[in-house]
Amino acid sequence: MVCEAFGVSRSSYYEHRRKRSCIDVERLTLRAAVNRLFTKSRSSAGSRMITAMLNDEGTAIGRFKVRRLMQELGLVCKQPGPHAYKQATVERPDIPNHLDRKFMVSRPNQVWCGDITYVWAGQCWSYLAVVLDLYTRRVIGWALSARPNAELVANALDHAYEQRGRPPGVLFHTDQGSQYASRLFRQRLWRYRMSQSMSRRGNCWDNAPMERLFRSLKSEWIPALGYPSICAARKDIGEYLMGYYNRQRPHAFNAGIPPALAEEKLKTLSGIS
Repeated sequence: MVCEAFGVSRSSYYEHRRKRSCIDVERLTLRAAVNRLFTKSRSSAGSRMITAMLNDEGTAIGRFKVRRLMQELGLVCKQPGPHAYKQATVERPDIPNHLDRKFMVSRPNQVWCGDITYVWAGQCWSYLAVVLDLYTRRVIGWALSARPNAELVANALDHAYEQRGRPPGVLFHTDQGSQYASRLFRQRLWRYRMSQSMSRRGNCWDNAPMERLFRSLKSEWIPALGYPSICAARKDIGEYLMGYYNRQRPHAFNAGIPPALAEEKLKTLSGIS
């Protein structure tokens, strides 16, 4: 009588009851895998990223099924919405914008980008400088300090220069921060035989890859209340930049492949040493 009232066949009703009484081991396994990757990303991974991670692990699954599993588990990623950025056109006459938003490059160590952001650690602000290779958006150098001075960005550049085997002829692009226009930093670029490019003043789109990296770091990894000390910050941020971001986190620019793995794959295909 109830089935007739709701227009449902009796066979469908009994089939639904049978499924409710059976345990779907495969689905439970997938739910556990989704929850593990979501927790590993510190609640930052959405359905696209988790799908790419599962596919890399050898689990064939689609994005929409992952999204349903996330809904069943009550998982909501914490990625922020779009931001309204300002525009500007003023360049430095002595250091023009040579890059001019040409973020697609053909080989490693052709163009590097740098920038500084701040991190709360030990009841005060600490400052993080990062160097990014535009080829696959790989982090190649970084430094953390209690002072946002020229030595901070020079240390990040030194780290990148040694990590990449001291390559010559790199174009180094940054914003118009005073640290990057300092005598110390410009002398370091001259010593390493690198040329310099600077964004237009107040135009973050001219250094968009760096801004996107810092957004990912702050929205995905850094605790909401910061770090108890600068040592804890240095350890955790280093694990994110050189480990999780470079080798585990899928990157949309590389068609879902982490930057370090994408670079190794492209080097193999093109025969770059």
